[in-house]
Parts: sequence; structure tokens; C-alpha cells
Amino acid sequence: MQSLKYWLAEHPSIVNFRWSHTQSFGSTWSFLFAAIAVYIVAVITLHSFLSLILSKSRRIPLGPIPAIHSLCVSLISAVIFVGILYSAAAEIRDTRWFWRRTKTISTPFQWFLCFPLGTRPSGRVFFWSYVFYLSRFLHLFRTFFTILRHRKLTFFHLFNQSILLWMSFLWLEFSQSFQVLAILLATLLYSVVYGYRFWTAIGLPSACFPFVVNCQVVLLACNLISHFGVIFLHFLKGGCNGMGAWGFNSVLNGVILILFLNFYVKMHLRKKNVEDIDGNSNSSSSASSSSSSSAHGCSRSDIKFE
Repeated sequence: MQSLKYWLAEHPSIVNFRWSHTQSFGSTWSFLFAAIAVYIVAVITLHSFLSLILSKSRRIPLGPIPAIHSLCVSLISAVIFVGILYSAAAEIRDTRWFWRRTKTISTPFQWFLCFPLGTRPSGRVFFWSYVFYLSRFLHLFRTFFTILRHRKLTFFHLFNQSILLWMSFLWLEFSQSFQVLAILLATLLYSVVYGYRFWTAIGLPSACFPFVVNCQVVLLACNLISHFGVIFLHFLKGGCNGMGAWGFNSVLNGVILILFLNFYVKMHLRKKNVEDIDGNSNSSSSASSSSSSSAHGCSRSDIKFE
């Protein structure tokens, strides 16, 4: 355990980390805008090209690549989760004296929601915030997998991936409050969701309910509750660091929440329509459908959220 703590929270490269436009890869605004623009153009181009030369029902086999990608994202997310958890504990231990001077926060839980004014993007937790920012680029590949396998591209997916990359950049650029808790929640979700995707990609049975979508609902609910905590501490304790970026990110999160709720409602309406059709089928068709669903591990109800 001591060795693990050293490599994840006490290594000099982690302790002495500093977010810098000259030393940190991908830390400039021009890089961020260029990366998002290239991603959007590449995705739209690939989708348009495949739509022209292939029928919508034809899928391009990718072999084990999606499964390997899911496993890598799951493992990286788990490492980030453990690393930032250890680092947060170390930062709380080392900076309690600063809390008494600022009088902004008084408990570790408040620190998770509200950084004291004057916090700079350096040290342990910002190292893992930087790793999380870089890991967002790995998530972008899933869009290409979805297009190649399902020939499907939605505005929500494109917007969601771009905005999450943008937000993780703002966390570092403005030392935004709430980012530690947000990363803990997100990496815990990603390690579970992508582990589940790896599980199903190698042929193991899937859940009999929309597992990925329900996990996303839990994450959005936790984030929404935490945002109220940030507002409360900001006005009660005299200010939290990076609130300008937090306000901008809150607006973007609100847009994502609205788009996701729209998707969630449509998913349940589609599921209800399928159930109504099944209810009106004759008994022989119902028996055949039941045996087919049983043989495929409840695959019908496992509606995927890409």
C-alpha cells in the first residue's frame, strides 16, 4: 500500500506538477480549439463518406478493437480514481493550515466542493486532473467505432464528447472548484461502464435493463446535487476559486442534461411501444419471442447509450 501511495500520490513528478502552457502537452487554447474542430470534421466526414458508399445496414467489422478500447478506458479510469483519491487525502493533510487562514472551508468535504480563493493549478490533484483531461481524447475514439459499426451519429453524442473535453480543460485553466469530486464520480462511472462494455464485447451476457443509461442518470443526479453545494459554499463562505469557469460549465452541463433527458424519454417511449406491440402479438409469436429473448440474455431491453 505504501508503494502504491508513493507512485500515485507522492512521486516527485506528481507532487511538483504545474499546469503550464509551455510545458504541459495540450495546454493551450489553440490546441483545444484545433482538437475539437478536427474531431468534429473527421467524424462528420467519415459518417458522410460511409453513407455514400455503403448501405446503412452494412457494418464494418472491427474485431477486438472496441473491446480493447473499453478495457483500456476502464483500467485508466480506475487508476485515475485511485490516484486522485490518494492525492486528495494527501492535499487535505498538507493544506489544512491554509484553510484556517482563508476561512473559506473548514472540512474535507467542503474542500471537495470549494477550493479556497487563490488556488493555483499545481500539485497532486491537478496532476490527475491533467491525466483525466488527456484521457478524454481516448474517449473520442468511441464515436468512430459507433459510426463504423452502426452508421449512427447523433448531435447529442458529438456535443457531449466535445463539451466534456472543453470542461476538463477549463478545470485546469482556472483551478475550478468541484473538479476533484467531479473526476472521482466520472472515473468511477467510466471504470464500471467501460468494464461492462468490455464484458459484453467479449460475448458475456448483458444486463436485462439499460445499464449504461442508468449509470449516466446516477452521474448526472450526483453532479446536479453537488452544484447546489458549490453555490451554497460560495455565498456562505465568501467565495470559491474558479467560479467563472464553474458558471460556464454549469450552463454546458444544463444543456447536456436537457439533451440527455430528451434521449431518456424517447428511449422509454420506444421501449413502451415495443412492449405494446409484443402485448398485441398472438400467443405463438409471443412464445417464439420469449424463447429468443431468453437465449440472447435479455438483449432487447439492453438499449445502448453510445
